[in-house]
Amino acid sequence: MSLTGIFPIDKWDFNSQSILTDIESEDNEELFKNSVDEKYAKGEIIFREGANPSGIFYIKYGKVKKYKVDNFGKEKIFYVANIGELIGYHAILALERFPDSAAALEESLISFIPKEDFLNVLDRSSVLSKGLLKTLSHEFAVLANNISVFAQRSVRERLAITLIILREKYKKDATEGQPIVINLSREDIASMVGATRENVVRILREFKDEQLIETKGRRIWVTDIKKMAAISKYK
Repeated sequence: MSLTGIFPIDKWDFNSQSILTDIESEDNEELFKNSVDEKYAKGEIIFREGANPSGIFYIKYGKVKKYKVDNFGKEKIFYVANIGELIGYHAILALERFPDSAAALEESLISFIPKEDFLNVLDRSSVLSKGLLKTLSHEFAVLANNISVFAQRSVRERLAITLIILREKYKKDATEGQPIVINLSREDIASMVGATRENVVRILREFKDEQLIETKGRRIWVTDIKKMAAISKYK
């Protein structure tokens, strides 16, 4: 079921898949000419906050969590990147170290694109530079929305929003006509929600009792997206 009219998913998605869509084929070839594909196991670190960037990363398949670690060593996941998205380019554009960390949420295949190739194509491609500028502006709006909305919502409402977002992320993995399965640990969901694992587990049990979701192990199916959107109190 589409979220059109019931939940503004565009306010929660970076949409960096669009960055490479319109660039010229020769620029795309130049960008990937020295790229190296690498498989990452679930939980494997792609880059760490504070490290010097030597390139950017393109997700060929799989999902990646972007997160920061607080002073107590606790993760806060602020975004889940999906197939077709670029990550790690902010630090290169800003001439800074990585401002966050990234790790695979599931087995993923990721292309590493050297910094020099990325900057060379960026210099010569107005389409790429305009696409990056548009995407960066949108990402700022998404993060501002995330901070604003989550600061004003209960854990129950934040969990509803998170399940809607994750459902959309896992939609690409679903065969047409089959249910969309969210396959994520309760710890990672709690990190996205900004709550304890115990609170998340309790509210998931409530959602199941209310017939909003089904669960099997760590897997979750949202069975009533309209009611979930209503619980989120976000339009």
